[in-house]
Amino acid sequence: MTRTTEQRHFVRPPCAEEGAPSPLAATGRPLNWGVVATGGIAGKVTADIALLEDAVLYAVSSRSAAKAADFAERFGFAATYSDTSGLSGFEAMFADPAVDVVYITTPHAQHYDVAKSALEHGKHVLCEKPFTVNAAEAAELIELARSRNLFLMEALWTRFLPSTNRAWDILASGELGIPSWVQADLGFAAPVDPTSRMWDPAAGGGALLDLSVYTLTWAFGALGFPDSVTASGVLNESGVDTQNALTLRYDDGRHAQLSSSISASGPGSATIACSRGWLRTGGGQIPNPTELHVHGPGGARVETFDPAGAGYTYQLREVTRCIQQGLTKSPTMPLADTLRTMELLDGARAQLGLRYANDARA
Repeated sequence: MTRTTEQRHFVRPPCAEEGAPSPLAATGRPLNWGVVATGGIAGKVTADIALLEDAVLYAVSSRSAAKAADFAERFGFAATYSDTSGLSGFEAMFADPAVDVVYITTPHAQHYDVAKSALEHGKHVLCEKPFTVNAAEAAELIELARSRNLFLMEALWTRFLPSTNRAWDILASGELGIPSWVQADLGFAAPVDPTSRMWDPAAGGGALLDLSVYTLTWAFGALGFPDSVTASGVLNESGVDTQNALTLRYDDGRHAQLSSSISASGPGSATIACSRGWLRTGGGQIPNPTELHVHGPGGARVETFDPAGAGYTYQLREVTRCIQQGLTKSPTMPLADTLRTMELLDGARAQLGLRYANDARA
């Protein structure tokens, strides 16, 4: 290994700076939020949107009028939209000039169509991970946002957390020496249900697209983007991957071994081994760890973190700050990183033999 210095691979967001104000504190003019879909993750993130002083829960859309109304009553949205003859609920919401920014939380296979419509209607967009099903879709959305001078970001909240940013600071400080390898896993035994988005190929189901962005985050944060990737995994009779293993290789000899699964539970931790010590996540799984276990030349310690809200607030603060300041992309979660990740996942899917209907238009 020839590397003698280490660097931070992700830009630290202002909300994770030491001594930064609470992510709940306003940074500018209030923004009217629209939320697309009303599933479980929509509820979790919406609860954190409501905590921001400069966020207004303005509109929610659903295919079902009843679900939109229930969600609006639960969180206090001012307007609801649902599918009508010839017009989807999200299109109706995007036509509302009062909506400033939309959060898209539909199944993966719908991200491209919904985000494209939002951008075409002049809305800023925060889109759940994975950003799209393939890199071709991602590239088109990125170009559309650029041409319309609109903000666009993948909702990879882990990048904005104080715990993960502290991990990158520790690695960049040289305290543990040079990172050499990473192991990370994320998995759970999801009930087999062909109608669930997790198991439905038409929805972009499977472990790779749903979970691997988190294991990749820890590899990228510690080692950067790799020079090559090897993928193996298991596809079920419906054609979605129930679990997979990714090996990331770097030309200087470093590597990462990453696993994700929807058929088996694991600890959901990341270990980063360095030349003078190691770091491991704890206190929760890798999307939102609240502990860092640090073992270095000076001994062992545990650093703890108490995120605001459910932890999505830091990501939401970054989106709000960027829009208020006229930025079209986040320095911490740049669109170039999203595109490179989608290209990596395309390569992994090719090795697994994992294809989706969205690929037919790529």
